[in-house]
Amino acid sequence: MPRRKSSVVGREFGDAVRNIIERNGLTHRKLAEGLGWDEAKLSDMVRGKGGVTEADLMQLLGFCHVEPLEIRYLVGLFRETRECGYLKLPDGPPDQVPTLLTQERLANEITVWSMNLIPGHLQTADYMRAVIEAEARKDAVDYEKVIAAKLERRNLFHWSRTFVFYMHEQALRLPVGGPDVMEDQYLHLLMMAQRDYITVRIVPTAIGAHAGVSGSFLRLGYEKFEPVVFLEGKNSGLFLEDAKSLAIYASVLKVLDAQAMDPEQSMALINSILI
Repeated sequence: MPRRKSSVVGREFGDAVRNIIERNGLTHRKLAEGLGWDEAKLSDMVRGKGGVTEADLMQLLGFCHVEPLEIRYLVGLFRETRECGYLKLPDGPPDQVPTLLTQERLANEITVWSMNLIPGHLQTADYMRAVIEAEARKDAVDYEKVIAAKLERRNLFHWSRTFVFYMHEQALRLPVGGPDVMEDQYLHLLMMAQRDYITVRIVPTAIGAHAGVSGSFLRLGYEKFEPVVFLEGKNSGLFLEDAKSLAIYASVLKVLDAQAMDPEQSMALINSILI
């Protein structure tokens, strides 16, 4: 079955429209009749496939008595669907953007390249806490809640999806939080790598320059949709899904695959550091 070209923001937009329809107690057929639309047009909107204008959107929002604040949000999402990338500027950590968490749950393949730190999905709570303590922090943020939310991402680990974690050796050796924290982190890595749907591979320092020098990223693969690449900044998250960007990051992963140690060698390296 071919994958649909529905974008991340298109899916977020479609979900928001679906929630409005359900909140009003309407069926798609009844709403389409009220708007004078073909039901297929409404279906395409809800599935994030486009086929509607901004005027169409305003007609639907008016019919459903949507409040101005929510209208601005929906119109903003609608306009984003016309762009090649989707930039989010969250109040909290970029890796806790609800859109990312939703897309991770939809994905059946998650591939991570991490250059400086242990990948977030594989971090222990103490490692997370030590990273946060070393960062520039905001007084208004409850970081214990941030850590709890990050740990919730572990619920993604399930045999129904596969995970490949590439990390640079420098991320493995960077002392974060002291010897006890690092020992627990290494043991956690070794334990997680025992799961047959999780692969951990280390890019060794000895090779010098490597394919991932431009920075860390995350690639989400889906059964029903085209893949997405997520780039995390200090206070932003960027989803890339245009063909050119996807091809570039696919080539980066292909070279990293050739440069990285195999899983057995990677586990041996972690064990050698642990001893």
